[in-house]
Amino acid sequence: MTAYVLVDIEVTDPVRYAVYKEMAAPTIPLYGGRYIVRGGAVEQLEGDWKTNRFVMVEFPSVEQAKAWHDGPEYRDARALRNETANSKMIVVEGVG
Repeated sequence: MTAYVLVDIEVTDPVRYAVYKEMAAPTIPLYGGRYIVRGGAVEQLEGDWKTNRFVMVEFPSVEQAKAWHDGPEYRDARALRNETANSKMIVVEGVG
């Protein structure tokens, strides 16, 4: 079943975060993933959810999403993201 990784990001170091984006992008397709949303304009419609940058990545399954997140190809990029941004990340199953 399709799965989505959703990331809510507050970039704290834009220069180094740009390097993170270059490092992370090629790791996504290695696990069958593709960007659905990657930092486009965000407009709040309801509630108090404030976000600066939002990313959504589609994977063939939750297992593939977790394999990407924990994989060796993404490890250094993930460490750099954690140094250059405050982020919240979840994986959610898609609809049948």
